[in-house]
Amino acid sequence: MTAIISGSELASDLTGENPPVLLDVRWQLTAAKAPGEPAFDGRAEYAAGHLPGAVFVDLDAELAGPPGPGGRHPLPDLDVFGAAMRTVGVSADRDVVVYDGGQGWAAARAWWLLRWTGHPSVRVLDGGLAAWQGELSTRTPDPEPGDFVPKPGETGAVDADGAAALARSGLLLDARAAERYRGDVEPIDRVGGHIPGAVSAPTTDNVGPDGRFLPREQLADRFRSLGAVSGTEVGVYCGSGVSGAHEVLALAVAGIPAVLYPGSWSEWSGDTSRPVATGPDPQ
Repeated sequence: MTAIISGSELASDLTGENPPVLLDVRWQLTAAKAPGEPAFDGRAEYAAGHLPGAVFVDLDAELAGPPGPGGRHPLPDLDVFGAAMRTVGVSADRDVVVYDGGQGWAAARAWWLLRWTGHPSVRVLDGGLAAWQGELSTRTPDPEPGDFVPKPGETGAVDADGAAALARSGLLLDARAAERYRGDVEPIDRVGGHIPGAVSAPTTDNVGPDGRFLPREQLADRFRSLGAVSGTEVGVYCGSGVSGAHEVLALAVAGIPAVLYPGSWSEWSGDTSRPVATGPDPQ
């Protein structure tokens, strides 16, 4: 089982006797849009055309809790998350494939949550919707309810203290854009900068122009150059635990296990007692 699947592989799997559950998680960071533009509506995008049989999942409502001290996209209430997954047909004994509009961040968030809560077989459509060569559908399916019950793993996630410790004892990667890491700009959170000791590693550098992940060995070389060597524990954070999940996925493609700090910079920077580093140097 790999973490990603190509469009052609998915098309083949969908014709099998036990096709995967398809989840459409189209989402965009509204704050990143130009002033005056309407908020992105993932559900409307889904309704306009989606992979046949796919069911829409709302990242803000079902893959995250309400914004607050825990960040802009804190971990969801597990009862809410579990109920949402069962409603869209997720069962423990059936493969799941997740996709989004192409950026990969939202799909990776769903992938990470399902994996962290115990689902054994989840993959992301590499390249998102654009990787699908078949026809799209406007029909909303009514799936049979699933039986998945989320059970968080003992590993896979860290809190703010755990992230701080990883920055000292292991490797903590910051998946945001380099200018936010340095603190040159901060369009969303209270203050710019990074967790002291964290290394800048924009997740956008893990994909090619088509939005698909770079080859496994190329990714492995990149992460090794950043310090992900054998025996080093690796963690990732971002702005709010979404693009960071995409970096964890890239690490998985490279064969490197990593944990996610879900609260990420939105939680860290919201706590005025936490230290903030600026500039290109980790410290």
